[in-house]
Amino acid sequence: MDRGTYKLLENFMVCCMKDTAHDKEHVYRVLYHALEIAKTENNVNYDILIAACLLHDIGRKEQFENPALCHAIVGGEKAYQFLLAHGFEVSYAEQVKQCIASHRYRQDNPPQSLEAKILFDADKLDAAGAVGIARTLLYKGIVAEPLYSILPDGSVSTGENDITPSFFQEYKYKLENLYSSFYTKKATTIAKGRQYIASEFYNSLYQEVNSSYQNGTNELENLLKK
Repeated sequence: MDRGTYKLLENFMVCCMKDTAHDKEHVYRVLYHALEIAKTENNVNYDILIAACLLHDIGRKEQFENPALCHAIVGGEKAYQFLLAHGFEVSYAEQVKQCIASHRYRQDNPPQSLEAKILFDADKLDAAGAVGIARTLLYKGIVAEPLYSILPDGSVSTGENDITPSFFQEYKYKLENLYSSFYTKKATTIAKGRQYIASEFYNSLYQEVNSSYQNGTNELENLLKK
């Protein structure tokens, strides 16, 4: 890929990114993860990979405005139309589209090509470890969701069986289970190195919050009895 093509794709991406949890810096990290993974694989088409990485989240705005939409499907189609409008071949645009459409974890649409698998892994790496925790907290703040939920008995829920969205629920539902879902050996190795950090943060946060509720409710109850 020449520099002019890269700048064309980059400029389009920047115009589409409005979400601080999925901003252009997230896109760059995904791209850099992908390039690191690609070095350990054979026969990678870098023209497809770089384009797919740069454009993988351009459908986020549409999904944010209408949660019924899938940003991966929307983004894939937007990328396809953009590439065709700028003179790229149909076969190239279609391959980029398919990479983007399958980068979001869904069992009914797994990545098929090597480039799609690398993009999938690179994107999931940015949801792992300390960065993944920070991005999740950012997003929860944007959509005004809490850190945790309170159970009927007044204790703090771990998030494990929650229906109500929260950071703890997101950790138990998604972040905790990331580490066995990678396609490439390189991404698996990187992710395993980040798993402990994420786990320690969640456990520490839960312990701090839970202990304050346990101690505080008991103290309050004693005072109110007087």
